Amino acid sequence: MKISVIGAGAMGGATVEGLIKGQMFRNEDITVSDPSQAVVEKFMGMGVSVTTDNKLAADAADVVCVVVKPWLVERVLKDIRPELDPQKQILIVIAAGVKSESIQEWLGEQCPPLFLVIPNIAIAEMSSMTFIVPVTAKPSHTELVVNIFNEMGDTLITDEQHLAAGTTLASCGIAYAMRYIRAASEGGVELGFKADDAKQIVMQTMKGAVDLLQASGMHPEQAIDLVTTPGGVTIKGLNEMEHAGFTSAVIRGLKAGLK
Repeated sequence: MKISVIGAGAMGGATVEGLIKGQMFRNEDITVSDPSQAVVEKFMGMGVSVTTDNKLAADAADVVCVVVKPWLVERVLKDIRPELDPQKQILIVIAAGVKSESIQEWLGEQCPPLFLVIPNIAIAEMSSMTFIVPVTAKPSHTELVVNIFNEMGDTLITDEQHLAAGTTLASCGIAYAMRYIRAASEGGVELGFKADDAKQIVMQTMKGAVDLLQASGMHPEQAIDLVTTPGGVTIKGLNEMEHAGFTSAVIRGLKAGLK
């Protein structure tokens, strides 16, 4: 089985890196298409097939992934339309806000079984939270696509109506998590730690929080109760954050991503 990734910018490049680290595809069965010679040379050095011709990439694949900026999707899809085979290929479009109805209109009868997919950049480290919308697909197609992205993190099959919410919660959300890491690291410096030590402390603490919740299945508030003693420093810190609008700011940020 062969897969092509058309567009190897930040998200596309991260996806390719995840595919290379995975076991579902051999490097020689992965094709990257991008107009940037620097990008092409980068992935050539990783042992995958490369091209600057999107049509060649589309023609060579069983699974075609279009991972470009939303305003480029129509142009790219219309360009590769003659190479698509609805009987033999699967099409995955990774682009926030692009509607399946528009994609089907642009491709017409040449539209293969279609999936809208939104991962996040942690896919490069096999740790993405990926949302999958099967648009026109058989169960066997869905199983294949889920398996591809499950190897690179966790997946959730959802409907198109909830894809924007998934984008702000997980794709934008990874930036929000990193902003917390930055803020807490800066706080660590103010508390007297060196910058690199503070960042490491915060990252390991976040990893520990995630591991604890995953292993126990606890609600976050239950886990918080384990470390908040009456009159203790933890509850004082939490209350100060809440007085400054911590929870409200997070929710407002997430909702802003839907606008």
